[in-house]
Amino acid sequence: MPFHGVRPERQYLFNPTPVTDIAVNDVNAWRLNSNHRHIYNKLHVALSQGLNAAPCGVNPLLSGLNADDPCFVKPITNLGGMSLNTFSTSAQALSQSTLHLPENKAGNCAAGSFWCEFLEGPQTSSDVLIHDGQPVWYAHTRAASEKNRNRPIYWEIGADCEHLEPAIERFVQREMVSYTGLCNVEMIGESIIEVHLRGSNAFFDYYCAGFMAAWVNLVDNDSWEGLEPIKQGCLYSMFGDWSLPDNTETLVEARGARLYRDGMMADRVGIIFAEQPASAGEIELMLRNRSQDQ
Repeated sequence: MPFHGVRPERQYLFNPTPVTDIAVNDVNAWRLNSNHRHIYNKLHVALSQGLNAAPCGVNPLLSGLNADDPCFVKPITNLGGMSLNTFSTSAQALSQSTLHLPENKAGNCAAGSFWCEFLEGPQTSSDVLIHDGQPVWYAHTRAASEKNRNRPIYWEIGADCEHLEPAIERFVQREMVSYTGLCNVEMIGESIIEVHLRGSNAFFDYYCAGFMAAWVNLVDNDSWEGLEPIKQGCLYSMFGDWSLPDNTETLVEARGARLYRDGMMADRVGIIFAEQPASAGEIELMLRNRSQDQ
């Protein structure tokens, strides 16, 4: 069977074709992994680590939080954009919020949402190849502190995050017994906030040439033969209400980078794959200036 959920413009990455069904997006991952789909429950993920969290409607002031303690509010499970419909508030405001409106916002928590104690620290995303419930390979990325509407401007690919691996390993060994395949673990500081039964497809361009073959061999043949670390680089998002100039790909490639035209976010003009954030920022400025001149 082919990989499930590959976007047409990314099809070139997904070779060789596996025999086993392998999902590359969350909808198909949930469908194909009945024994491990519980990890999409973000309330369960929080509670399994000992974080203070509960379904909305449970008063955080009666659960150990002080009135001015900040909290996250998120949907318990959502497979299309895991960070959608989230906001932060205080425990006091949360204790007085309503539950009858469909949107998470100040003064209201949507049905099917939960609150969690506020977490601080770097935001990271780690792809992990797992063999029978044991992590065997990591690919770490770290988010920039600079944000656009709470979205990182860039991700540092190949970041040194080995200190996070013990926490990831404990979670995998506890929650993903017998799982073989790829997963993605998102963290704030040393706490896990989301887990996906697929990888971060946008970062695959930086993985070593043998990555896909090793992934397929692991799942199809239950065999792990090792894999090189990923290359270091940067995935830089260009946000805003502007259009790319003519010959953008040529202009970007002349600067030693690559362009991906985004079709997912309406206000993300494109993504630059570059070696450093500074060089990607210079490319964005050049493209903006050329766009204004057209």
